Amino acid sequence: MLKPGILEALRARWKSLAPILDERRRRLWAGAEANALGYGGASAVARATGFALNTIRSGMLQATQFAKGGRHTQEPGTEQQRQRKRGAGRKAITEAWPGFDEKLARLVGSSTRGDPMSPLRWSSKSTAKLAKAMSRGKRTVSRHTVAAHLQAMDYSLQSNRKRFEGMSHPDRDRQFRYISRQVAAFQERGQPVVSVDTKKKELLGKHKNAGKEWTKKRRPTEVDAYDFKGREGKAVPFGIYDVSDNKGWVSVGIDHDTASFAAASIRQWWLRMGRRRYAAATELLMTADCGGSNGNRVRLWKRELQALASETGLAITVCHFPPGTSKWNKIEHRMFCHISENWRARPLTSLGVVVSLIGSTTTQAGLKIRAAADLRKYPLKVKVSDEEMRSILMTRHDFHGEWNYTIQPRQGT
Repeated sequence: MLKPGILEALRARWKSLAPILDERRRRLWAGAEANALGYGGASAVARATGFALNTIRSGMLQATQFAKGGRHTQEPGTEQQRQRKRGAGRKAITEAWPGFDEKLARLVGSSTRGDPMSPLRWSSKSTAKLAKAMSRGKRTVSRHTVAAHLQAMDYSLQSNRKRFEGMSHPDRDRQFRYISRQVAAFQERGQPVVSVDTKKKELLGKHKNAGKEWTKKRRPTEVDAYDFKGREGKAVPFGIYDVSDNKGWVSVGIDHDTASFAAASIRQWWLRMGRRRYAAATELLMTADCGGSNGNRVRLWKRELQALASETGLAITVCHFPPGTSKWNKIEHRMFCHISENWRARPLTSLGVVVSLIGSTTTQAGLKIRAAADLRKYPLKVKVSDEEMRSILMTRHDFHGEWNYTIQPRQGT
């Protein structure tokens, strides 16, 4: 691997030497630089100077022979030192093919915009296919030339970027600010603030996991060719991230992701971590998404929170992020992303492996996570009656009460 700064140094030397070198000496200089760099040197010089690889390889051979005192050491003026006249050689494709760049730009642009008449509308825009689409009759072009001209026109290979969130709620930013004020107020009072969510479900077994890790050459970890659910089942991680303490809890279930499972996970966090850290707490603030098992419209979620509030004696306040903004929930970018990084390229062969990998996740910022398996069953389609809903001691906040509410514990329970 080339050291950082090599390309910049090559470009600087080339810029200073190019005006005073003739064609042959340019080729020799490029070859000598490539020889000095060793493996990958030719590619580095090509990127720095724009020379074709064949030209650089020719210069490498000539520079080697020159250093050994070969035939290229003869005095200038001999036949072997003859230079081509200025303007000789193959013409640039833009001279021989007027409008080449414009045609290439239209071809790429039409496939980008979705023009149904574009020859590449329904196929990948590889340089080979672009070259084939450009070549007509006696005029042909190589994929290398296409790649060079695309780069010169400021094109590059890029992946899709997730950006559009659909229709955003008009009070989205106001809800963000409201959550921020609530978090600050709870922290000032020394009350716990947690971010909760369900991580992506994972199939257990010898399945491919994204990412790479160090292994012996040509000895990759072999996994199943197809990701079908097997007898090992699936893992359902529900996480609780302590915003103030930078610590987290993850319950790894094996059944359905329901509101009962979510509340049970929060209960485990409180019993195993929270009540020791916040012994004098009387309140709990949770930030959550608007959908899923902890959605703001899920009746079972509120009923389970009422039971949790009565059991712990905590007044539980919930602030939901507006629809389509789940990525702003802190658990996503402060805990779940590090878990995914920790188990990259590791087949999640069993529930124990998942729990161990989650529990061993740490960061330089001090993140620590505890995890445990939850083997209980959580049935779907549990009905909550209107009468049960009326019995919940829930107070909706003045600002968007459907997103922000507090559930008080029942006395004497």
